[in-house]
Amino acid sequence: MSQDTVVAKRYAKALFQVAHEEQKTLEVEQELKSLVEALNSDVDLQRFIATPKISGEQKLEVLKTALSGKLSATVINTLELLVQRGRIGILGDLLDSYIKLEGESLGLADATVYSTYPLNEQEQEEVAAEFGRLSGRNIRVSNVVDKSLLGGLKVIIGDTLYDGSLSGKLERLEKSFNDKHRR
Repeated sequence: MSQDTVVAKRYAKALFQVAHEEQKTLEVEQELKSLVEALNSDVDLQRFIATPKISGEQKLEVLKTALSGKLSATVINTLELLVQRGRIGILGDLLDSYIKLEGESLGLADATVYSTYPLNEQEQEEVAAEFGRLSGRNIRVSNVVDKSLLGGLKVIIGDTLYDGSLSGKLERLEKSFNDKHRR
């Protein structure tokens, strides 16, 4: 585990504690996701933040002005600490750690569901219910379209892969044939 990951976990734990006390854990998660997406999608902003000639105070002023009214004081204060300490680069790891802490605390798990077509809301709810029963947690579904699956679903929850895709079944079938012919 890298030093940045360890530091990100500490920040995430502190942020989660504050958000939990304020009963805003899910809102803070959404704000962090939006912030990370905004920073990752804007190349000019990335260059601005990475430029060593611009002081932390100047960077912070620009970010505060741009984000004013869009983020809670809790997230702004965390961002301020990261900028002041030169640790803005750990924001993505902080988000990942925060989501894990939140999931453990609230009994949530995020599932990435790969399918050959976009799942509608009812299908996503059915997948969430089924895998919720399997895992004993409340499942939040994120759907990713993957045309290489041929059919079926592939679901990843944490470190566990549930492969019910047609391509996965064909691969397992091929492997079993190969194993039988080697004997």
